[in-house]
Amino acid sequence: MAFITPFSPNFRVFVAALLLAFAAGVHAESGIQVKAAELDLEEEVYQLKADFEVNFSQAVEDALNKGVPLNFTVEFELNRPRWYWLDESIASAQQQIRISYHALTKQYRLQVHEQQQKSFATLAELKTELGHIQEWKVVERAQLRKRYSYEARLRMKLDLSQLPKPLQVNALTSKDWNMESDWYRWTLTP
Repeated sequence: MAFITPFSPNFRVFVAALLLAFAAGVHAESGIQVKAAELDLEEEVYQLKADFEVNFSQAVEDALNKGVPLNFTVEFELNRPRWYWLDESIASAQQQIRISYHALTKQYRLQVHEQQQKSFATLAELKTELGHIQEWKVVERAQLRKRYSYEARLRMKLDLSQLPKPLQVNALTSKDWNMESDWYRWTLTP
């Protein structure tokens, strides 16, 4: 008969397996995470390119598949830090993204700014496109001075206020509907 004690090799393997299982479970949770973001200068305008990892909880995925449209807001801010006063706000922008599922056509639809629409056959394709922002014009070069450095911030969140009223009550009290990334920060030096 073998016993596992805190000093035995079997105990260490057991603890390592538990930690790996916990880490995999945490990684698989629903939510939004900013993977990367950058500002590229194109024709005197800085354009934002960003990648998000979007994971829906079962409740959010079920609601989408039952025809409930979901609205996401992408927020961008650019500030100039100042040591003697509050930071100076240089630019801020918001982008609205609406996703929906149409049962008759069995397709997911992504709509940006009520203009651009794309259709997808699978939820995985939709989430990939939802998590990819490109060529979003956020600030003009003339607004920035060369001798300063600026702090850029970016996040994405599910807009719960756009849900149908009966779902809003559940969404506000349930962590399954809490889909909001942390602010992703980086420094821009023109």
